[in-house]
Amino acid sequence: MFKKPLQNTAPRLALRFLLLLLGCGGWQVGLAGWFSEEAAKMGTRMEVRLWHESEPEARRLIAAAMAEFDRIEAAMSTYRDDSEISRVNARAAAQAVPVSSEFYDLVERSIAMSRLSGGAFDITYESVGRFYDFRGRQRPSPAEIDANLAQIDYRHIVLEPTGRTIRFATPGTRINLGGIAKGYSVERVIGLLREAGVEHALASAGGDTRLLGDRRGRPWVVGIRDPDDARKLVTSLSLEDEAISTSGDYERYFDEDGVRYHHILDPRTGDSARGVRSVTIVGPDAVMTEGLTKTVFILGAQKGLEIVESLDGYEAVVIDDQRRVFFSEGLTAPQ
Repeated sequence: MFKKPLQNTAPRLALRFLLLLLGCGGWQVGLAGWFSEEAAKMGTRMEVRLWHESEPEARRLIAAAMAEFDRIEAAMSTYRDDSEISRVNARAAAQAVPVSSEFYDLVERSIAMSRLSGGAFDITYESVGRFYDFRGRQRPSPAEIDANLAQIDYRHIVLEPTGRTIRFATPGTRINLGGIAKGYSVERVIGLLREAGVEHALASAGGDTRLLGDRRGRPWVVGIRDPDDARKLVTSLSLEDEAISTSGDYERYFDEDGVRYHHILDPRTGDSARGVRSVTIVGPDAVMTEGLTKTVFILGAQKGLEIVESLDGYEAVVIDDQRRVFFSEGLTAPQ
C-alpha cells in the first residue's frame, strides 16, 4: 500500500496536482499567520498548513497532525510486518482476525465503494498487486496474473460485526488500503484541527487534500496538472472547505516496449487500467474522493462520470488517453 519513504521527495510535489497557495508563508515568529510543515510519510509528501494566532499552539497542532499520519501508517502499511493490515493478510485466510474498530470501519467503507463501483474499486487488488514493483520496473508474468486473478474479489472479504473480525473466504486473497487510506488520513487530521478550533487549514497526502474553510477571505486555488508535463496546468478550481483527490498514470509507473505500467490496477485484469490518464474528484469527504478517483480511472470517463453525477456534492475532471478533458455536470469547462 504505502511505499517506502522517498529519498528525494521535492520533485514529487507536482506529480498529482499543484496547490497555488500564494501569500501563505511558513513559520512566523510570535505573530498570527500561516504555519506549515512538510514531511515524507506513507511513501509520499505530507503537508499540514494552518492559520493560527499563536505560534506555539500552531506548532503543537501540526506536531499532533503529523503524529496522526504516523499512527495511521503504522496500522495500514503493507510494508510493515507489525501493522494491522499485515496481520490480517497473514492470518485471515485461515481464521477470523479481530481488528480495531477503525480498521474494520475503513474496510467496511471500502466494500461499500466496491458495491457502488460494481467492483471497479476493490481492495483485494493486492492479491496481484503485490507482484508489481514500479521502482524496480517489475511486473507479474501472465502466468502469475492468471494464477492469482481469481483471488481479486471484494466478496472474498467476510466481516463479522459482533466480534469485529475479518476473514478471507479464499486462500491467497490479500487486501491493500492504498486507494482509500490517504484520503482517510487527511480527513482525520482536519477533524483534529477543527476540534481544536482551527478555521483555516489544509492537510495533504500526495494527491489527496482536505481543505478546512478558505484562505481567510479567498478560496484555495487548486491547479490540475497536465499528465505529460508537471509544469503545465489543464485547469484550476477555486475551492472552500472541500476535499480534492487526483490519481494519474504518471505517479508510480514505468514504461516497457511502449506500454505504461502504473499503480492503478484494473481488478478485472490484474493489469494497469487503460484509457484514462488522470482523474480529479472534488467533494465533501476525502475518503470518497480518493476512492472515486480509482473508480473513474478504471471504468473510464463515461461510466465513471455517471457514478460521480449520481452522488450529491461530488464533481470530476477526467483526462483520457487522447488528451480529451471531461467535466461532470456541476463543473463548467474553461472557455
